[in-house]
Amino acid sequence: MFFLRMIRRSFTRQLRRRLLIALTVCLSATVSVSMLGVVFDVGDKLNAELSTYGSNITVQPKSDAVVSDLYNMEGGPQSDADPTSFLKESDAAKIKTIFWAFNITNFAPQLNVHAQVNGTAAAVVGTWFNKTLKLASGETTVVGIDGMRSWWKLDGSWPKDDTDQGVIGTTLAQQLGVGRGDTVTLRKTTAAGNTHEQKIRITGVYDSGDDDNSAIYISSSVAQVLSDLPDSVDKIEVKALTTPENDLARKAAQNPAALSQDEWETWYCTAYPSSIAYQIEEVIPGAVAKQVRQVAALQGNVLQKTQAVMILMTVLSLLAAAVAVANLMVASIGERSSELALLKAIGATDGAVSRLMMAETAAISLLGAIVGVALGSGVAQIACGSSGRWCSVRASPCARWCSCWCSCCWR
Repeated sequence: MFFLRMIRRSFTRQLRRRLLIALTVCLSATVSVSMLGVVFDVGDKLNAELSTYGSNITVQPKSDAVVSDLYNMEGGPQSDADPTSFLKESDAAKIKTIFWAFNITNFAPQLNVHAQVNGTAAAVVGTWFNKTLKLASGETTVVGIDGMRSWWKLDGSWPKDDTDQGVIGTTLAQQLGVGRGDTVTLRKTTAAGNTHEQKIRITGVYDSGDDDNSAIYISSSVAQVLSDLPDSVDKIEVKALTTPENDLARKAAQNPAALSQDEWETWYCTAYPSSIAYQIEEVIPGAVAKQVRQVAALQGNVLQKTQAVMILMTVLSLLAAAVAVANLMVASIGERSSELALLKAIGATDGAVSRLMMAETAAISLLGAIVGVALGSGVAQIACGSSGRWCSVRASPCARWCSCWCSCCWR
């Protein structure tokens, strides 16, 4: 009881020094908690920002993926030749059935062919614009190129899916002398020698800032009829919220079979780009899913450097607080030398006096730390924008960790 009374009395004695200790610890805790909060959230923020610049995973037929890897070629509107191998368009919806389905924010299949547009050879891309899919779970989702090309400048509106509408790039529009509201005629001779024509009404003219400006985008169903390729696409672009790569993810990307059981479970149940790509390959037959290396590398490098700087600042703030509190304790002990001498005179041991001083400082520091943690949490939420987004990105997959763990154990 005497010990506790001494601690309580310490709150009123040397009030100025006690407040300085509490303030020092409070400021240090505020900086540390806010920095750590930003560190843990910056990955999601960076991922969300980078995802606005298109897909970070592409899905191709295996044969096309091998050729593109060997010759460093990419399919799409920039390619001069029509594709020769395909995926089933009807399989694209299976992407939303993988374990990390919550992290798949958008995707769009593409059929990249070439045709005569008003007599001029041009790239034609059949795709989804704003397609509503009804999933096996009973849920519905809207996917398409609208959400994949947020940086495009569109003069007009997006076409409706499964109609004779389309959007045209600025370069091709200027070359043909057409604009919004005009109608163009697509003419294509297929590999079998059949010739098909299709009139397309232009609902908008887009500026992509790259070679896509020389293409025309139409509904995938119309492109398939034009090319005699029912239910066929040659590429699927996927936009996913992912965890930045580390050594484990890079090792798995090279060869998942080389992972140990524990490594495999950790990798499969973490939203790495390579893990999501692997799961997409599991549900789409004959497909190879590849991450867009430029996006993954940029995300990982920037995040690692940002986190290193913030963690360093957190450690330095804690060290500075420790030094400041130690100096204040030394000064306090010097001022209370007569009181401490009296305690020893009535029988207190050196250990008891040391414990008393430590307990007094700990009590004051704990009070400052509690206030600092509360302030730091508020600062972190302000800096990160909204704490609600943390739950939407993090909690949904993690809530399914148990089911993932069980499935991993049997693999």
